[in-house]
Amino acid sequence: METANQTATEETLAPLCTVCCCGLINRTLAVIFMVSLAFAIVVGNVVTLTVFMQTRHSRTPQGYLKVSLAIADMMVGVWVVPFSVYTEISLMVTRAPPPWYQGISTESWQPCMLIGPVFAGCTFVSISTIFLMTMERSVAILRPLHKDTLVTRHRILFLIILSWTGSFLLAMSPLMLSNSFTLEYNECSRMCNYAPLLIKNQLPPDANILLLFPAFDFSLLGGTLAVNILSFTSIRRYSRKRKLLSEGSLGTDMGAGGCPHRPSFSDIKAAKTIGILTFAFTASFSPIAVFVLGNVVGFTWCNFSFLAFWILTGNSCCNVIIYSVRDHRFRKGLTLLFQRDRAQPHSEKS
Repeated sequence: METANQTATEETLAPLCTVCCCGLINRTLAVIFMVSLAFAIVVGNVVTLTVFMQTRHSRTPQGYLKVSLAIADMMVGVWVVPFSVYTEISLMVTRAPPPWYQGISTESWQPCMLIGPVFAGCTFVSISTIFLMTMERSVAILRPLHKDTLVTRHRILFLIILSWTGSFLLAMSPLMLSNSFTLEYNECSRMCNYAPLLIKNQLPPDANILLLFPAFDFSLLGGTLAVNILSFTSIRRYSRKRKLLSEGSLGTDMGAGGCPHRPSFSDIKAAKTIGILTFAFTASFSPIAVFVLGNVVGFTWCNFSFLAFWILTGNSCCNVIIYSVRDHRFRKGLTLLFQRDRAQPHSEKS
């Protein structure tokens, strides 16, 4: 009976992994891409954490949120991507699926039971952190006089801990709320994914639990977008008043009272940077949402699965690029860090 089930499983899995998508050349290119991506993610986020630790001006509520985002991104580069690299190399070298491969074994412990929730949890931490960064900047723009009293380090640290706890509980929710799911290394996405346990080749009745993931992300993304629109509306109103003041249209008596609660230039620049982060994350998460929806309905999109999951993974190295281009404090801290590293060898020689 077990042999028949294994044969049926192999027959259902075989058509997905063709020579086109799982050949030696394809796997080699995929491994090169994964290694390059892991290197970029780890190095970029280590630089972010180093700048934060070495420069005092970065130790602000917004700085702590950046650290939370960098840690979540770096965990993807340290745990998730290297495991995929190891599995793909094992498939090329041994030409035999490892025990944790899709549908091979259900008796031994699955490393994907750790890797899968880490990837999902870090994704939820990223979007919840971007939401908190948006809220923090909106307070700085809409209520600049109350920013220091409303946004404190203790409150931000509490919200960061709450974000991590809630995100990883949500990542484990399919396993905690139902017995119809497992985690396995998927041959299409080449990553550890949640997989419903088929009942007579039919999806379980509670397969829609996976819709919690896109529902949570798009709810926070929608809230983030709404707050960004509110902040940018205030920035535009302030910029218009400032232009009228410079032209003298509002009169000289409006110089002090025309814009009594003016956001600083750094707050405006930070709000625009967070807006770009929100757009980048939305663009990288949308393919995953489409794939999850199709998977719940019953579709299997092998090539699209790989693109969707690795576009989202690639977002983990985009945040550092956005910071380095947009955030002058980050660039200043990076410059000071390299200047300090260059100064130390000269002092040792002298």
